[in-house]
Amino acid sequence: MSGNSAVDLIWFAGAFALVLSALVARRIKLADGVKMALAWIAIFGLIFLAIQTFQMVRGG
Repeated sequence: MSGNSAVDLIWFAGAFALVLSALVARRIKLADGVKMALAWIAIFGLIFLAIQTFQMVRGG
C-alpha cells in the first residue's frame, strides 16, 4: 500500500464514521435507514445512467 492509498483509506474511514455517527445520533430505525439507503442508491444510479446515456448520444 502506497502512502496515498493509506491516506485515502483513512479519509474514507473517517468520512464513513462521520456519516454513521450522524445516523446513530438521530436514532433512525433500521428499516427506515435501509429505505433511505436504497433511495440514495436509486438516485445516484439514475443520475449515472442519465450521464452515460447523454454521453453515448453525443458520441463520446
